[in-house]
Amino acid sequence: QVQLVESGGGLVQPGGSLRLSCAASGFNFRIYAMGWYRQAPGKQRELVATISSGDSKNYVDSVKGRFTISRDNAKKTVYLQMISLKSEDTAVYYCNAHRAQTDYWGQGTQVTVSS
Repeated sequence: QVQLVESGGGLVQPGGSLRLSCAASGFNFRIYAMGWYRQAPGKQRELVATISSGDSKNYVDSVKGRFTISRDNAKKTVYLQMISLKSEDTAVYYCNAHRAQTDYWGQGTQVTVSS
């Protein structure tokens, strides 16, 4: 059974930091590209960051220099380190695993940036 379980979300003040984790099981983690998406209220889900099976990373422009995606294949976990958080980063963050025509999704974790 495929599972992606996110954790690490919460309430943080502007300028603060959070580290999201996504623990994977039930598929061959190391050959999948992994990504983080987010969806703010009333908006479409958007891609935040991806990391390929070969460790190539990409980021949406709005988070470049503030967010870092990484993966630990031994732990089957992908991370999103977020610093200098802004109110516009408030959203539900979803973990994604992608390979060819296959996509798996986690249930999401809420990140709220507010004073």
